[in-house]
Amino acid sequence: MAKRVDMKDVDIFYGKFHAVDCVSLSVPPRSVTAFIGPSGCGKSTVLRTLNRMHEVIPGARVEGEVLLDGEDIYGPSVDPVGVRRTIGMVFQRPNPFPTMSIRDNVVAGLKLQGRKGKKELDETAERALRAANLWTEVKDRLNKPGGGLSGGQQQRLCIARAVAVQPDVLLMDEPCSALDPISTLAIEDLISELKKDYTIVIVTHNMQQAARVSDQTAFFNLRATGEPGRLVEIDDTERMFSNPTQQATEDYISGRFG
Repeated sequence: MAKRVDMKDVDIFYGKFHAVDCVSLSVPPRSVTAFIGPSGCGKSTVLRTLNRMHEVIPGARVEGEVLLDGEDIYGPSVDPVGVRRTIGMVFQRPNPFPTMSIRDNVVAGLKLQGRKGKKELDETAERALRAANLWTEVKDRLNKPGGGLSGGQQQRLCIARAVAVQPDVLLMDEPCSALDPISTLAIEDLISELKKDYTIVIVTHNMQQAARVSDQTAFFNLRATGEPGRLVEIDDTERMFSNPTQQATEDYISGRFG
């Protein structure tokens, strides 16, 4: 079940370094939100705070609130592993387990949860591969290694692996940056389908992609080198690209940035 995500006055640190300053935003359920902005402005850092991946880095910490349907995922009684099951993530480069079969790649998360019934795993693998629009391409080679797929297929396999555990939110960190244009289009079409069931947040350097797939867009920027990244504005994507309220956003979108 898709859920709402809210960030309230979130500051993000790596040790003493203040990486991102005071972010507040909301992501509605069953929608796609795109994070755009120049390299180093904190887009991926903010994304990783949404499922507590940020704190895997030694010395990293988060101040403020990150709420999933009103519950603070950084609360003292909240299990971070449970958070990462509820809020799945797809990374920049496809990262299937290369020697593991396509089927076992998809159900790896379920097996970690101790679910081992063959019927359940087979049904889940098919459901997730269909959701990732990959079933017809791989149904006759489910026992072949996942590493034998093309780059675009591997990325869709990783999406299938993420949705197999039925998360509420799906995070995507530049999921198309390593892919060719045809594979990129397939992923974009898939994102449009998945938002019927999931809340999706995507980081992208491709503004055309943000314009094509997202319902709202958040623009992040740096005031100066060494300063923390900050959220400049967030708005409906169509409005953001046609009439941004901040000059820095307009400069970035129009290519006059810097």
